[in-house]
Amino acid sequence: MISYLHQENIRRSTGVVEYHPLHPFLPEHAKVLFLGSFPPQRKRWCMDFFYPNFINDHWRIEGEVFFDDRNHFVDQEAKSFKIQEIVAFCQEKGIAFFDTSVAVRRLKDNASDKFLEVVEPTDIQVLLARLPHLCAIVTTGEKATETLCETLQIGEKPKVNAFVAIPDVYNQDGVQVVLYRLPSSSRAYPLSFAKKVEAYRAMFERFME
Repeated sequence: MISYLHQENIRRSTGVVEYHPLHPFLPEHAKVLFLGSFPPQRKRWCMDFFYPNFINDHWRIEGEVFFDDRNHFVDQEAKSFKIQEIVAFCQEKGIAFFDTSVAVRRLKDNASDKFLEVVEPTDIQVLLARLPHLCAIVTTGEKATETLCETLQIGEKPKVNAFVAIPDVYNQDGVQVVLYRLPSSSRAYPLSFAKKVEAYRAMFERFME
């Protein structure tokens, strides 16, 4: 529910508020939860799932990490991703997805996180309650990392390829959950595909053994 203060902010603004179009994807046995900032505009989607932009390399990175094939989840002819294979794979492996905001305002007509105004952050505790085996929340962008640190009162923002413990958050086995920051899978992020694969592989090996 949007707070009274946020409602007032919405009424004072002429900007359009967008609400998250997807439900959280939360396999109960998941050990890793990816939290982005917010989905791109619908016109940039090639499928109805997380990381839907065809020029974003998230699913190519996962294809390379787990199958040694960057195009494992790619439908080249349709210029899309293989959503059924992706959903089945993530369900089997226990990889969860959502975003750090449930309502935003785009300050410019583009997909850049830097021009997203958070209207309502995600209630992270609701997600955590459905992920009893979670070990790591993973962010891949500055906006998502900042929003999550503010929401969970994490004082030390992790550097890329590093993690920090989340205060007072433990899974059902008593393991403290961490915030792990990876390089963005956006092609605008200045790092080679190979280096991104190396970083993602290290994270998965650490938390999904």
